[in-house]
Amino acid sequence: MSKSGPILLLEDDHDDRDFMEKIFKELEIENERVYLKNAAEALEYLNKTSKSLFVILCDVNLPGLNGLEIKREIDNNPYLRLKSIPFVFYSTSIREEQVVEAYTELTVQGFFKKENDFTEAKNAIAAICAYWKLCRHPNA
Repeated sequence: MSKSGPILLLEDDHDDRDFMEKIFKELEIENERVYLKNAAEALEYLNKTSKSLFVILCDVNLPGLNGLEIKREIDNNPYLRLKSIPFVFYSTSIREEQVVEAYTELTVQGFFKKENDFTEAKNAIAAICAYWKLCRHPNA
């Protein structure tokens, strides 16, 4: 993880992407943002990039493999697992069984509900980014 590295956002909804981009700009978060819309794009990017990512923000509901399945693929791939990229779910889908699976079967570092209210969403993104800016990390 690089504190100045890119933020990878797995998000297939263009309106949500625009909403997130407004939040990052208002928070003056300078990290590059990489928006990808599905598992195939995400896994290809993660396997090919030499960049040290800051954090992955992942929606649960994605076309093809869902967010939980993507995280399972990352966890089961020794090369990607070694990258130790912080992985946070940021999704409108917050079903209890998904949260339980994320924390008991996968190695996630957070599960947050996407808020429609700009201020609430901004506060959540600010908290996530501030936490990872302060956190010690094996690949920092």
